Amino acid sequence: MRSCLQSPLGVTVQRILPNRMDLGEVKSSLEPAAGGEAYATGELPARFYEAFILHGLNIDLIEHGHVVCSMTVAPRLVNSGGILHGSVIAALVDLVGSAVLYSAGSSTSGVSVEISFSCVDQAFVDEEIVIDAKLLRFGRTVGVSTVEVKKKKTGEMVAHGRHCKYLAASSRL
Repeated sequence: MRSCLQSPLGVTVQRILPNRMDLGEVKSSLEPAAGGEAYATGELPARFYEAFILHGLNIDLIEHGHVVCSMTVAPRLVNSGGILHGSVIAALVDLVGSAVLYSAGSSTSGVSVEISFSCVDQAFVDEEIVIDAKLLRFGRTVGVSTVEVKKKKTGEMVAHGRHCKYLAASSRL
């Protein structure tokens, strides 16, 4: 589909508009019938998502303000292209980034204020990755960590993330 626009300088600009996808196709791609199994919420164990992501994670180093983990990318953790899924990277930034706060003495897991990450390379099934989390700041009410996901074999960066958490102050009542 093409569209023509007249610029302020009088130049006609032609742009190509993307074909519109059938909304039914979009809907079916998101529903369980599109290839996944549907589960009633009551059928899933508590904290299912963390166990799903962290199964196979090894703690290689834990010290004050520093946690290093490793794991092999399992088939359940990749997208349709066979690449480590972005949601897994986000979960690793969340969970391992939170573990750093505990290593620094936090008595609470806190509440996420901001989680961000950038993917700079890909990791594939059966590739071993290292998750290296470091404490950037640990205050009375805010904790900030940085998390790097790297390929263990080459040391190449797969993703870099940052996690900021509000550490709920204990009640004085």
